[in-house]
Amino acid sequence: MDTNNRIIVALDCDNRATAEDLVDRLGDECGFYKVGLELLTAAGPDFVQHLVGRGKEVFLDLKLFEIPHSVAGAVRAAGALGVSMVTVHSMGGTGIVSAAVEAARAFPDLRILALTVVTSMTDEDLADIGVRASAEEQVLRLARLAEKAGCHGVIASPQEAAALRDALGPDALIVTPGITLPGDSPADHARPGTPRAALSDGASHVVVGRTVTRAEDPAAALRRVRTGLVP
Repeated sequence: MDTNNRIIVALDCDNRATAEDLVDRLGDECGFYKVGLELLTAAGPDFVQHLVGRGKEVFLDLKLFEIPHSVAGAVRAAGALGVSMVTVHSMGGTGIVSAAVEAARAFPDLRILALTVVTSMTDEDLADIGVRASAEEQVLRLARLAEKAGCHGVIASPQEAAALRDALGPDALIVTPGITLPGDSPADHARPGTPRAALSDGASHVVVGRTVTRAEDPAAALRRVRTGLVP
């Protein structure tokens, strides 16, 4: 897989103008963007279509967790926008995940990824909601559920990438937020990792945010991340 296509830049912006400026500044350095709930709510689906129209791939991070009928409808809407990836929350169970997978069949280029445990959560956070397993144990449990439901891959922290690759085999997509460079602050991520470690452990894609988006020169920062992907 082309290294350039393994880096997804998170457009965690609260307005379209800021997001467009960042995309312009990155130019050809970046071909893959994550659009989450904040930007989608602020800018609407037109911005997603704008990115796709510029030849960019889009990871639409919706974390769908609704009744199966609603999840299927959202996936079809995402597919119609031309996005490459959309997320469903595996905590919704097999019914919800399967509905997403089935809805995506009409869009051959759309990949359904199951969110396992968000990167801000710790073992203690899981205990607060009644989950006795560790974060890694819960990630693996939910990843196996997603695999059985037909998902193309999972979302998890870099710290679970190796265990996931062993569990899911060579073909599964393993997308890892929580990526930082050595010396950077992990921000909201409780289970971070470097791009090189994530790749070495089996991640198919890494998602970078503030390391690039808040840099004085985002393009130069992205080149540093790309350099860090090469063992």
